[in-house]
Amino acid sequence: MFGNKVLWITIASWAIAQSLKIVLGFIREKKINFSWFITTGGMPSSHAAGVSALTVCLGMSEGFSSPIFALAVIFAFITMFDAQTSRRSIGIQAKILNLIMEDIYSGRKISEKKLKELIGHTPVEVLAGCFLGICVAVLFYH
Repeated sequence: MFGNKVLWITIASWAIAQSLKIVLGFIREKKINFSWFITTGGMPSSHAAGVSALTVCLGMSEGFSSPIFALAVIFAFITMFDAQTSRRSIGIQAKILNLIMEDIYSGRKISEKKLKELIGHTPVEVLAGCFLGICVAVLFYH
């Protein structure tokens, strides 16, 4: 496991994407929030970075015409599609439900916890994550 280059490059790609969320969050909000490292959503997509790095590493390791590379490509497409469709829709629904809660309970202290709104990704966030994953894989695989 410790000598598995594909695994560690994939994990590194995910960690770099999550770390970039802290940096970009600091630039955007002028504060550091380390919880951004473990939350979903945001720029860039760590899901896309991870599956892209995995796919490219498997292509370089097993060959770009191998069945395992084909499997990884399909897995990457499904993961990235889900990140920007289903999971994004859940985030939009959470935002609407939070607005409804505010309307219902206006004027009173609300003890209910708000739903997490940043669950999915925009297509740009997914593309940025995909590009990041490919770059990390190409840079560190050799």
